[in-house]
Amino acid sequence: MTLNIALLGFGVVGQGLAEILEDRRKELADHLGFEANVVAISDKMKGSIYHPGGLKAAEALRAVKETGSLDAYPEEPGLIRGWDSFRTIRETNADVIVELTFTDVKTGQPAIDHCRAAFECKKHVVMSNKGPVALAYKELSELARRHGVRWGYEGTVMSGTPALRMPVVALAGNRIDEIKGILNGTTNYMLTRMEAGMSYAEALVEAQTLGYAEADPTNDVEGYDAQYKITILGNIVMKAPLRREDVAVQGISKLTPADIQRAKDEGKRWKLIARCSRDGDRITAKVGPEMLPLEDPLAGVGGAVNAVTYDCDLAGPITLMGAGAGRKETGFSILIDLINIHRNQL
Repeated sequence: MTLNIALLGFGVVGQGLAEILEDRRKELADHLGFEANVVAISDKMKGSIYHPGGLKAAEALRAVKETGSLDAYPEEPGLIRGWDSFRTIRETNADVIVELTFTDVKTGQPAIDHCRAAFECKKHVVMSNKGPVALAYKELSELARRHGVRWGYEGTVMSGTPALRMPVVALAGNRIDEIKGILNGTTNYMLTRMEAGMSYAEALVEAQTLGYAEADPTNDVEGYDAQYKITILGNIVMKAPLRREDVAVQGISKLTPADIQRAKDEGKRWKLIARCSRDGDRITAKVGPEMLPLEDPLAGVGGAVNAVTYDCDLAGPITLMGAGAGRKETGFSILIDLINIHRNQL
């Protein structure tokens, strides 16, 4: 069965996914029986194209690479241009809406409304946007269930590293009493450089130069990105009705060279830790800098890498480490959700 796909957003991740689908088309069909047909692309800045028989992804990639716009996609019979995201959701023949728009993390919009519209049209949704999962998980998961469709969001926590699928699938049967993780690569890179002797300001400038940190780094350095991610993990893995505002948060901006030296003197290392813990029937979560003993697996995670430890009652502590961002890695996270929707329909 071929999945018809509409892409909302054709930035780094959307283009990365299109490249993967093109490059791996034969391999995915031969080994998994998976075929994806991109029928629509709608991007607020780059334009919109739809063809019910399918688009030529290579041509869409070429148009955007050469001109920055889908207006350069070649004309062909049946091609429709100019539909906005909601018309793309409601009126195309897509089975799956891949939601990759730029979303306000404080409101979750427009992605939350995109999800609502898609579910009401009985269309699956796959996304890497954190906002809807962190802010509206209960509502949206219930809406998807009521309309008999799937909602994939593997890429919202650690990109292509299966931070959600592994505990839900591979660790099923365990009671997970605590999740603790390094869920932001920018701050982990900065702390690694600060331990090597840089000041906070120097480490931030270097992270920005390398593209790890945005021009406005607040979301990373003050812990808000990790706050969203631990909220998602708490809801999905520990079944806790956590809201983002329930998660106390503190960033790394106040750490001083003296703090870094104190950790060294004590045989420890600073990490920005997102933690969700069970105490009887009560589950609490927080984000903040912690001094970890060097024997803790998370203490050894350096650079712009993410890692998470699941404290299981049967399997014991299990640590997963991998990339937390990236064009190819996040594109893969979307692919694995699409493959699982395909498998569920066989």
